[in-house]
Amino acid sequence: MPEPQTAAQAKRSRPDAAAAPAPTDGTPQKPPQSALQKALARLGLVRDIDLALHLPLRYEDETRIVRLAAARDGDTVQIEATVVASEVVLRPRRQLLVTVDDGSGRCLLRFFHFYPSQQKALSQGARVRVRGELRGGFGGAVMMHPTVKAAGTPLPDALTPVYPTVAGLAQGVLRRAVREGLARADLSETLPPEISGKKTLQPRWGLRSSLSFLHHPLPGADLAALQDHSHPAWQRLKAEELLAQQLSQLEARRARERLRAPALRPAAGALHQRLLAALPFALTAAQVRVDREIARDLAEPRPMHRLLQGDVGSGKTVVAALAAARCIAAGHQCALMVPTEILAEQHFRKLVGWLAPLGVRVAWLAGRQPKKARDAMLAQVASGEAALVVGTHAVIQQRVTFHSLALAIVDEQHRFGVQQRLALRTKAGSADGGDGAEPHLLMMSATPIPRTLAMSYLADLEVSTLDELPPGRTPVVTKLVADTRRAEVVQRIRAQIAQGRQVYWVCPLIEESEAVDLVNATATHAELQAALPGIAVALLHSRMPAADKQQVMSEFVAGSIKVLVATTVIEVGVDVPNASLMVVEHAERFGLSQLHQLRGRVGRGAAASACVLLYAVGEGGRLGESARERLRAMVETGDGFEIARRDLTIRGPGEFLGARQSGAPLLRFADLDTDTELLAWARALAPRMLAEHPELAAKHVQRWLGGRAEYLKA
Repeated sequence: MPEPQTAAQAKRSRPDAAAAPAPTDGTPQKPPQSALQKALARLGLVRDIDLALHLPLRYEDETRIVRLAAARDGDTVQIEATVVASEVVLRPRRQLLVTVDDGSGRCLLRFFHFYPSQQKALSQGARVRVRGELRGGFGGAVMMHPTVKAAGTPLPDALTPVYPTVAGLAQGVLRRAVREGLARADLSETLPPEISGKKTLQPRWGLRSSLSFLHHPLPGADLAALQDHSHPAWQRLKAEELLAQQLSQLEARRARERLRAPALRPAAGALHQRLLAALPFALTAAQVRVDREIARDLAEPRPMHRLLQGDVGSGKTVVAALAAARCIAAGHQCALMVPTEILAEQHFRKLVGWLAPLGVRVAWLAGRQPKKARDAMLAQVASGEAALVVGTHAVIQQRVTFHSLALAIVDEQHRFGVQQRLALRTKAGSADGGDGAEPHLLMMSATPIPRTLAMSYLADLEVSTLDELPPGRTPVVTKLVADTRRAEVVQRIRAQIAQGRQVYWVCPLIEESEAVDLVNATATHAELQAALPGIAVALLHSRMPAADKQQVMSEFVAGSIKVLVATTVIEVGVDVPNASLMVVEHAERFGLSQLHQLRGRVGRGAAASACVLLYAVGEGGRLGESARERLRAMVETGDGFEIARRDLTIRGPGEFLGARQSGAPLLRFADLDTDTELLAWARALAPRMLAEHPELAAKHVQRWLGGRAEYLKA
């Protein structure tokens, strides 16, 4: 189970709450933030409810005093004792050594960092309360940097919480702030008892009682249940969090259903049917099913909001082309936005090959286009002459004006943030319905979404799945090879080229980096050129001029370049059926879904294909646990859905989803692997609560998500 959110995670996933600059137009100014408020804001703790929901990472037991004679080596204990000796020694380094005696034994307290006030408080004869980990030493028991208080103060009656914090915010200060926020926060119940389901949640554990217990559990509490979050108090919080998320997603879905979009109902014999007839291959059953699902959505006068997911090579591009054809046949424009120029150009060439013979003008936009070519494309888009526009984020820039945009397609949607997708949706132009009409939105992902993730974070989407690969795809054999065997890999490359095949070699860096000790693409390119004389070896990376990248890719596609050394610029979309070997340098440094994407660049033709994962061991000659899990998964399965499930387990939902949820709330308490019953409960309760108790539903979402719920509407 994941811990409550760490300080670093909190900082990444919440908006910065620092005070805005003071206005100069006479507007009443907000009072300046104190140092404490600024520190709390860095943790995302702005409202009282934020403080109340800031749960401990662990607990310390300060409720009892232990005698030294009864303590064991390695125990964390609290003793009360008298200082019998105190001195500062300078060798081997400056330190404060304090000997204390509790009547049953003696213990040495060692401090390498201390203040004069601490030295004074620990002078000979002082009576102190000390808490720390007891370790055996040559001279007896030792505590390193223990917590010290004056003896005689009343013992607490609950365990002491230890919270996630940031530099400059001491535990004592944070504990007081949380305690005060918990006392002030409105914790009135928002779950209607008649519909909340008594079997799921124990009635005695309401929100207030659960939070009070989790902040200050009593001695003897089940620490194991607290640690693995299975305690009923934890279950209550996880259930409420999941319910807030489901309510927010459901509200977003219903808000979109109230919007207008052009109903795209092309006539019989229209463009999409001519495209189907012209394709040199037959659609799979999965492609036919998904095409029909999309067609039904496009025919409605409300915006489609659909995710098309499918494993590498499952044929998403042709499904997108059919959707675009339906849009164009109905008299409107379609935009396809992709993350890289290489992928944009590849989509452009493929779509031109399919649609240009049918009389469709396809334009493409990229950031590094020459001005003259770009201006010509912009004019075609604005006039409506270009029915389909393919490009990178350049598609959403201010200068781009559509004549009648009715369908927006986003490929590799997880690479685009909320604001980028919102910007694309505002480009609707003058489509049917006039101003205010929304384009239909189709998002595509080659990273399949595990079911529980789709039920949770993507609950506001319709999801279509291509779960069948087209015939002719060759299974890819995956091999793990230590980087000490590079010579063998080079020999295998020679053999592949001798058979008329081509090879990718992917590196994580472009050039030398002092921060990361990796073999880089530039050095590998030079190394392979020397090892493979007479063989065309090219280099491709994101910093190259667009024309140079285009030239390299064109020559590789044509077959004149035999070995392509590249960074992950070729991760998605590149389609060269003659490439039969993928070598990934420093595979242990790549994410699991990224490795699966790279592997998908080969096996696209009839030739037997392989993916070689070159790995380098770390200090001590061992791979890290996470790296071992990723590489093991790559060898054990080629199923994209199983890869996605394991990736979710390794990385968690926040990193798995990438930029799609940038700024949106991630699950802090619930776990999608173990809390499926609570998720099902929340999904069932959300529509009833919105229908029967809309005010409570609104209060519940505001309490748990605050302003962050707005991001879910993208």
